[in-house]
Amino acid sequence: MKKLILGTAALALSAGVAFAGSHSVVRMGTEGAYPPYNFIDDNGEVAGFERELGDELCARAELTCEWVTNDWDSIIPNLVSGNYDTIIAGMSITDERKEKIDFTENYTQPDPSAYLAMSADADLSGGVIAAQANTIQASFIAESGAALIEFATPEETIAAVRNGEADAVLADRAYLEPIANEDAELSIVGEAVLIGGGVGMGVRKSDTELRDKFTAAIASMKADGSLNALITKWEIGELF
Repeated sequence: MKKLILGTAALALSAGVAFAGSHSVVRMGTEGAYPPYNFIDDNGEVAGFERELGDELCARAELTCEWVTNDWDSIIPNLVSGNYDTIIAGMSITDERKEKIDFTENYTQPDPSAYLAMSADADLSGGVIAAQANTIQASFIAESGAALIEFATPEETIAAVRNGEADAVLADRAYLEPIANEDAELSIVGEAVLIGGGVGMGVRKSDTELRDKFTAAIASMKADGSLNALITKWEIGELF
């Protein structure tokens, strides 16, 4: 597990806020490796759709927030253990995850998953398909009859296709399309796959007040159209 990195830029909108008796600052946990949802920019800061969204949600909820990055494979355990207070990392809401943590209202619709391959004839039903570990795509492949090969990071799944270790990778289409557009050897193949129940913020089950504050902020962004504007800007998926 990589050392946690505290973002240097904090959103200091209400410095005196003490949340749920213990939170003077709400730590926003993300991966920082899954554009356009979240990534690290040239200045070493968290950027992307979820950075813009998270900052606006903190402003509307009148919370002081800072950003923390954590590897995907330990992102839920480290939320539960208290290393940060939310997960805002392109995490789909699933029944399995809801056994461990709670979720806000979704802030994106389910994003279609897509296959990326070197060949249009890639065997998607019986071949070797790469996916990032602990994702809805990995679970889908495991149940599909294809051979699943898992990797810790999304970059490694793409490398597995390029080096012939996997026939294709299954991931969010919003993540794969820019890669296909930049590399003539890679292309989106097959039919899109709709899985998951949309993306929401993860919180500890005990943090019901924090969950409700962010859910209210998400609902207000849906109501005034600002959430759809961000979704359109970052080309995430379907509008609300």
